[in-house]
Amino acid sequence: MVYFAARKCWRALPPGVVQFDEFELDYKRYQLLRAGRRIKLEKLPMELLMLLLEKEGHLVTREEIVNRLWGKGVFLDTEHGINTAVRKIRNVLRDNPELPRFVQTVTGKGYRFVAPITVVGNGNRSEARPSSAVTAHSKNDEEATFDSAQRRLIHPDRVGRTASIPRLSARSVLRITTLVLTVAVVLAGTIIGMNVAGLRTRLFAHEEKARIQSLAVLPLENLSGDPSQDYFADGMTDELITMLAKNARLRVISRTSVMQYKKAQRPVRDIARELGVDGILEGSVSRSASRVHVNTQLIYAPSDTHLWADSYDRDLRDLGSLQSELAETIARQVGFKISPAAVPVKQVSPQTHDAYLMGRYYWFTDNYKKSRESFQKAIDLQPDYAAAWSGLADSLLARGVVGGRALREEVIGPGGDAARKALALDDSIAEAHNSVAAYYFFYRWDWHNAERESARALELNPGFAEGHHLRAFVLQALHRTDEAVQEEKKAMDLNPFARPWGLAMILIHARRFDEALAEARLRTDTQPGDPGVHEFLSEVYFFKGMEKESIEENATSLQLAGEKGSAFALRKAYARGGYKATLEWELKDLNKKSRTGNASPLHFAAVYAELKDTNETLRYLRQAYDEREPWLAHIQYLPWLDFVHSDPRYQAIVKKMGLPPDS
Repeated sequence: MVYFAARKCWRALPPGVVQFDEFELDYKRYQLLRAGRRIKLEKLPMELLMLLLEKEGHLVTREEIVNRLWGKGVFLDTEHGINTAVRKIRNVLRDNPELPRFVQTVTGKGYRFVAPITVVGNGNRSEARPSSAVTAHSKNDEEATFDSAQRRLIHPDRVGRTASIPRLSARSVLRITTLVLTVAVVLAGTIIGMNVAGLRTRLFAHEEKARIQSLAVLPLENLSGDPSQDYFADGMTDELITMLAKNARLRVISRTSVMQYKKAQRPVRDIARELGVDGILEGSVSRSASRVHVNTQLIYAPSDTHLWADSYDRDLRDLGSLQSELAETIARQVGFKISPAAVPVKQVSPQTHDAYLMGRYYWFTDNYKKSRESFQKAIDLQPDYAAAWSGLADSLLARGVVGGRALREEVIGPGGDAARKALALDDSIAEAHNSVAAYYFFYRWDWHNAERESARALELNPGFAEGHHLRAFVLQALHRTDEAVQEEKKAMDLNPFARPWGLAMILIHARRFDEALAEARLRTDTQPGDPGVHEFLSEVYFFKGMEKESIEENATSLQLAGEKGSAFALRKAYARGGYKATLEWELKDLNKKSRTGNASPLHFAAVYAELKDTNETLRYLRQAYDEREPWLAHIQYLPWLDFVHSDPRYQAIVKKMGLPPDS
């Protein structure tokens, strides 16, 4: 009894080396080796592997993983981070999640390390011990013992390489014998004609019925034989996602995130795990002359079970009704309903719809010029096509936000007009309401109408990630900070690949720097190639007083954005004169860019604010106000401006913008 109690108390492995199979993990040197050669493993996966080894085969819950990797009480969407860390561990260990030798998934609970381990501490080798506690008399330990024995039957070549086969207790032997006899009886029943469906019902009566609560629509495969038709398949995917996302109870992953898996030959379970969904819809589309053929199938990812499949062959003129029918059928298959359209589906000519899909194709590649041209072509072909007007509004307004003053003056009026025209033609388009909300927020500083339109967009389409992202901005401007954080979290849940920096930015604006730091670090681990993630990690390091780390992340962001010369100059300035020298370099760089119109007065204000130059900071803020700089909408939530909040000149700008005063 005393021995059992001691085994149930978790204890860290002795310092030194832990051996399992052909691998060694050196705790002191923080290294993983295979056959004596070091294997690269990033920090979060390494910490998780250490945690799994320390628990010696016992279940490690997802909550324990979060506490170990990120700390308690941190507001994070950690699901994607945990899945990525586990995947990286399996990659370096060459582990198969279907027949795991090392890391076993316990569905809905967590993970356990299932291989035998040998501990070497202070140069002395301890006895090899299985990852499961075979001498403990708990139910979980017996199950782990059986798993270990079962793996040796599957991989007999690995027996004895790190440890001998664990000795089974009499009780475990009895359980194995009972299981074998049960399986034999079942197989005999099958052979003599037992109904397969009935057999499954008897064997798995305890299993919960497949229930899909979240869905990823993988990019439809273009089977036309013509790569130039990719835009059509991508457009069909996007429209199907939009229709399915209108159901408030079904979480549907947005287009940007699923496009990461275009033409990826990956197991469905892996994709579902990475996106945090339990349902996958995949299929293909082929187009020839005036016909379109679509194949689709719905898969319950945890068990890789096909729930439904169908094929459709239609005239291109019936594409709108086909998409509606598809969305309604899929929703029924997962136990939900799609609300009927507020207005009947408008008949759109194939040429018009083609131009619209091409516009969206360019829009998602940030080619706003070609996007605008394609949407305008669709409007010229069919002036009453509301979706095309909405697309035109998006392409115009987006160019204005990222462009300079001259470009803004050119596109603001037409962009707002296009958004209002889309609403006049069809008030049920969530994207049009979102475009109008963006117009009010960034260009008119009309906070009341921005709030109303952003709310309406999400009423029409609760799964609209872009809508949640914009609403977070609107709510933060209105001092509804906690709601803003929740909205950005929803946007990240639905579309983690579009703006991986989004939640970190909102948390910085909310002055929740510890949470922002943990979130930004998580995203740099899962999406290290995104410049924006490193940019906001640099910001939060600055506000945490970690200047060296801030500069390094800023330089990394510049390098990833293709500005290698600027990254080199920034590092050189810091080495020469510390943080102040980097700010002086940034001012010189901004002055150079301003000659070509590529520097915003808000950028100048930010640098002068970091230098704590009150007069210059306020001078450039006033210039940003005079030029109607769109990002000035965030003025009250930019932490580097906190030191001027008490200045009457700052308060005058806030009042003129119609923002509610600081509480």
